[in-house]
Amino acid sequence: MFKVSIYGAGFVGAAAAQNLALSQIANVVLIDIDGGVAAGKSLDLLQTGPVLNHSASLIGGADYEATRDSHIVVITAGIARKPGMTREDLLRINSTIVSSVAREAYKLSPNAIFIVVTNPLDVMTSLVQMETGLPSNQVIGMAGVLDSARLESFIAEYLQVSPLDVRAMVLGGHGDLMVPLPRHASVKGVPVSELIPAEELNKMMQRTVNGGAEIVALLKTGSAYFAPGASVAAMVKSILLDERRLLPCSVKPHGEYGLSDVYVGLPCIIGKNGLEKIVQLQLTAEEQEALRVSAESIKTNTTQALSLLKPPVPTTAAPTEEEPSKAAEPVKADSGTAK
Repeated sequence: MFKVSIYGAGFVGAAAAQNLALSQIANVVLIDIDGGVAAGKSLDLLQTGPVLNHSASLIGGADYEATRDSHIVVITAGIARKPGMTREDLLRINSTIVSSVAREAYKLSPNAIFIVVTNPLDVMTSLVQMETGLPSNQVIGMAGVLDSARLESFIAEYLQVSPLDVRAMVLGGHGDLMVPLPRHASVKGVPVSELIPAEELNKMMQRTVNGGAEIVALLKTGSAYFAPGASVAAMVKSILLDERRLLPCSVKPHGEYGLSDVYVGLPCIIGKNGLEKIVQLQLTAEEQEALRVSAESIKTNTTQALSLLKPPVPTTAAPTEEEPSKAAEPVKADSGTAK
């Protein structure tokens, strides 16, 4: 089987590992600075095999060496913003974490395709590509799959139809400036504009933009992980099985949509080489402008992240969600991931 290594054994990393195990397409390695957490979750997932009929190998620990020659590397390590923490603090800490993880992971798996989940997602994906020096098709951010799934779920719920028949697309950055495309949403080929009043559809778009915050508010502590983990697994599956699915992902355009030198959510064909192709949709002037504004914001944040980034800090494992890192900053694992 293929080998997928997930750096950060928090809730998102564990959910992704569970989905991959059930798909039976890959063996999974969970890495965390708290090796016990990674090993414990891996062992627990391994023991679901006889019950759920899968035979995937799952191992976990703190030693990066276990990830050697991975086909895919998933980075979920990072922290969420806490009370009293400035946006710059968050950007600096996550930039340091992700850059360090990417550097060490690349040494062991230089041919891997990297999927980035840490927030701010588009910025972190850009940093991973810079740190590894990999071609941009081999470094992809997971956000649009999740955001689009949320919009599809809201549409299905409103219409009381199967979500399997709903298709929707959300582009742009993973945040307040994401760009839902209601014109491209449909139910079994029928445009949703013919099924849902404009006012209700607009509410769904706004709910999608605030999708992660809504779940955080309900949970009180923590954030989403089932849907993010499933979204990661969908991307991994499309790559490993060369499914060439059309998925919105954070990628680096080279002139498409009039954009370049920035990672931003665009419709993509995802296959064995990672990003196979960026699909050019016909956008309205308003949609194109919203996408441009979103991309410019990401560029600004990426520049800031680079200016805040400290000199490289040697690490041997990704930070955990449960315990503070013993590296340069007090950090936690994928509580900072795209949710």
